[in-house]
Amino acid sequence: MGRNDVIFLHQVTQRKLYAWTALVILTALNFLNYIDRSVLFAVQPLVQTEFHLTNAQLGYLTSAFLIFYMIAAPFVGPLADRYSRKLIIVLGAILWSGLTLLTAVTHTYGELLLRHTLVGVGEATFVTIAPTFVADLFPEERRGRILGIFYLAIPVGTATGYLLGGKLGPGFGWRFPFYVAAIPGFLLALAMLFVPEPERGRFDSLQETRERGTILGLARNPAFWAATLGMAMMTFALGGLQVWMPTFLSRVRGYSLQSANETFGAIIVFDGIVASLAGGWLGDRLLRRSRSAYYSVSAVSMALGVPVMIVALFTSGRTMLPGIAIAAFLLLLNTAPLNAALINSVGAHIRATALAVNIFMIHILGDVPSPTLMGYIADKRSLQIAFICPVIAMTVSSAILFYGMRFAPPVRVQNAPDAAGVAAG
Repeated sequence: MGRNDVIFLHQVTQRKLYAWTALVILTALNFLNYIDRSVLFAVQPLVQTEFHLTNAQLGYLTSAFLIFYMIAAPFVGPLADRYSRKLIIVLGAILWSGLTLLTAVTHTYGELLLRHTLVGVGEATFVTIAPTFVADLFPEERRGRILGIFYLAIPVGTATGYLLGGKLGPGFGWRFPFYVAAIPGFLLALAMLFVPEPERGRFDSLQETRERGTILGLARNPAFWAATLGMAMMTFALGGLQVWMPTFLSRVRGYSLQSANETFGAIIVFDGIVASLAGGWLGDRLLRRSRSAYYSVSAVSMALGVPVMIVALFTSGRTMLPGIAIAAFLLLLNTAPLNAALINSVGAHIRATALAVNIFMIHILGDVPSPTLMGYIADKRSLQIAFICPVIAMTVSSAILFYGMRFAPPVRVQNAPDAAGVAAG
């Protein structure tokens, strides 16, 4: 082996290490992002008791977080398409971690509400930009699997928040789990400073047409809107389940608060890991045969989840927990392929802006109204009846995605020797 071969192998190794290191750091930040959100869900009954809140007021804490989160996203997206994505990610991580520590001084409902709104602004900087960073690390035909790894943070981080809150909340008070979730964010933000930023659109194969490459054209991009509206209804269902499932198991099914959080947390961890990876792998695999693979995997999984969810929520025997587990698996199976469909639907130079629009839409139609709506229905009727809302949302999501299959872009699929090996120039 000659000297040039050795140099080439060294460069390839460095590029592979860079791509995977960046992915690990970004995934870890995403993990903390979702821990911070779900800790509240785990300690909701403790918060409700301390502040004497109605179900609707309790649900509004999450809705307020998401309102400011989605409002901030459209301002962050265009900035990220023009300036350093890495710097914005770092500043956002420091902001939300610092604000999480302010939980120590929240002693009224109004203060807790303010804390949630400001954290929403901080987290919007990360969620809007990080997927575009990940997309530029690996080729298109591997984005399903890579995003499956990145979005493991949703179920695993959410479940960890349940477990942290369920374990620490009853013994140390509901504020303590927030402190535990905040500290690692500062360390990961520091690590992110040493990660080089990849070239935008390095692996994109499709031309940036007016629909794919301009902000005005985005309004007439059916592939983008099918993915966005399908994701919005999925987010409505998932948001409602995350906020109210531990409370449902505790109040309606007789579980202790700790047991309810541990049970649902364990389901989300197992389902999320397997479903996120399986959905990404399946979408990439089927993409070789059909350009609509990412849409079809999501549509089918959502449709299959509807009857299972109905059985799970309206039975109390041995079928309840298996039904919840299967329904959650089918709901989470579409996470990676649906996000890959979204990223591939637009060009690299407006991708952060497109994701900002997506974030605004999926939250204003999804998990902003769902916790409050379900809380309102629970106050007027029952918490069990309120779970009809996620079932309807899953049905609508499936219908949108089946229709959207026809608009999937013809992404180039090739057998790359190792995507990470050529990730960073």
